[in-house]
Amino acid sequence: MLRNSARLTAATGTPVTWLGANYWSRTGGPLMWRSYDPQVIEEELLVLRDHGLNVTRSFYYWPDFMPTPYSVDEEKCAHFADFLDRHQALGMTTIPTFIVGHMSGENWDPSWRNGRDLYSDVWMVARQAWFAGEMVRRFKDHPAVSGWLVSNEMPIYGDATRDRESVSSWAQIVVDAVHAAGGTQPVSLGDGAWGMENTGHENGFSVKHSAEICDFLGPHVYRMEDDPIRQHHAAAWVCELTGTFGLPVILEEFGVTSDFVSDAQGAHYYRQVLHNSLLAGATGWIAWNNTDYDDLIHQPPYLHHAFELHFGLTDRHGRAKPQLRELKEFAGVLEQVDFGRTHRPDSDTALVVSSYLDTVYPFTREEDRGHVYSAARQSWVAGRLADLAPAVTRETDGLTDDARLYLVPSTKQLLSPTWYQLEERARGGATVYVSYCPGAHDEQRGPWYAHLNELFGVQHQLEYGLVNPIEDDEVGFTFTRAFGNLPEGARLSFRAAGTASSRVFLPVEPDGAEVLAVDDHGRPALLLRRVGEGSVVFCTYPVEHMAAVTPRVNPEDTSTLYDALGAHAGVRRPVTVADPRVSTDRLIHEDGRTFVWLVSQAREEVTVKPAIAEGSLYELDGTAVDAVTLPVYGVRVLELRTA
Repeated sequence: MLRNSARLTAATGTPVTWLGANYWSRTGGPLMWRSYDPQVIEEELLVLRDHGLNVTRSFYYWPDFMPTPYSVDEEKCAHFADFLDRHQALGMTTIPTFIVGHMSGENWDPSWRNGRDLYSDVWMVARQAWFAGEMVRRFKDHPAVSGWLVSNEMPIYGDATRDRESVSSWAQIVVDAVHAAGGTQPVSLGDGAWGMENTGHENGFSVKHSAEICDFLGPHVYRMEDDPIRQHHAAAWVCELTGTFGLPVILEEFGVTSDFVSDAQGAHYYRQVLHNSLLAGATGWIAWNNTDYDDLIHQPPYLHHAFELHFGLTDRHGRAKPQLRELKEFAGVLEQVDFGRTHRPDSDTALVVSSYLDTVYPFTREEDRGHVYSAARQSWVAGRLADLAPAVTRETDGLTDDARLYLVPSTKQLLSPTWYQLEERARGGATVYVSYCPGAHDEQRGPWYAHLNELFGVQHQLEYGLVNPIEDDEVGFTFTRAFGNLPEGARLSFRAAGTASSRVFLPVEPDGAEVLAVDDHGRPALLLRRVGEGSVVFCTYPVEHMAAVTPRVNPEDTSTLYDALGAHAGVRRPVTVADPRVSTDRLIHEDGRTFVWLVSQAREEVTVKPAIAEGSLYELDGTAVDAVTLPVYGVRVLELRTA
């Protein structure tokens, strides 16, 4: 299955990799254009450049740049021209952002807005389009401009309940204004890619529509999690979802405030986000943000959002923080592997994301969308820890037909035809894995499966309106026969969790299926039905859902189960690591070289010996490698050479 590796290119066709920071000078934050200090600007940019960064994301603070509906502030524009010149002198570029009414915990309106609607008021939309066009006309020919962004997190600034038609029309008009004004650089919305397709929450923005009118998509990710490994993969998961629309994915905002994280943990977080998102298809990274603002404690938003003072890559004096040093290390890796000319190899594993995430069907509930999101994310993380490198196939777009293993985790709802399509995939030689879940609430609680008994070769024993609670705090699976790389007698355990509706199992009796594993009460827990050239594997417990709602659970035995599924399905994995705390993945260079990433989720130093299907591993300097020692949450990049 194809994994998205689309990337931006220069006018010459050369691949472009943005690595940089969202930028406000420490002289004023959002008000920097009023207190513009060229010397400080140059010092700040130089520190970023010397740590391997090549781009900033910059902002036209709207109240300052557009003081009236029909004018722009010439002094502010002159400052911005100087800002561009200083980028050019250092070999850097910037991505200007037009509609900056929201920033860091506060919304700022131009004085003339007077409460007019940003999306559906024709005059108001025209003023935004005019302003964007005016900025493009002034600066489009400057070599330091490498792209354009329409807004900054517009769902927060505008009414987040707006209908899609109004929001999509607004986006189309402003993007068209950029093109009409002569902007040839890549353009995107700056909205954070927060549409329902990525979150399950409707805010009026559509990631699919953005993909139709934009040149790249830019997730903003600041997750609060309860599991370190899910946290380390949070941005990567969003990048993987966003990549299903086929455009370049730029991780447009991510970062940590030093008020919420220690220096050491901040460095670990940056390292994990950078490398995991790269392996999930991101081809650009713009951290939030360049500096701390301790000298602005009396100025909004820092006055009332004190934690916003310390998101910087540098401190108030311009000294590099550990996060910036991680970016420098990452820049070195990108250069060593010639990242712009690499791509992700295809995957044999497809994670099926139910259309109930991104589509509102009659008489369904938003909680169902959240359930799809959390179970799919946990499944994706488990798949990565099993070295399956799972790709995402959205039911909305039609299931891919070229995977060897399909994962359908803790699923309540798919469309009726999709269940038959999955059976056809099995009949054609694939392995289809489905785990049961009736959902997390009691409205129409149960499996919305088109032909449950026939698909899985069982007879379910459900009583109408009732569920079968899990009695134990830990669910044990004991294998009654060998499966994949698990021997007969192998035992897996899963922490039981969920609501009164979801902490349940499905009682079944085999009717054509073979029992692979039983629970601690002797009931079928995992069954296999042979279908044509392939098989359907059914789990009667919602193992992914239970893990998804359990704090600090990863790595857990779902990754071991997935490892066995991969072996059974014949998933091609050139390099694997037995320790589930260390995941592997690859990039392929256009000249044929293969680069292997080892990413550790261990809280201590760990030594592993990768298993190689063919060939040998080498350091990037050419030294042969056998065992690899990784520091706490460490990353190592190697080269795989085959005969």
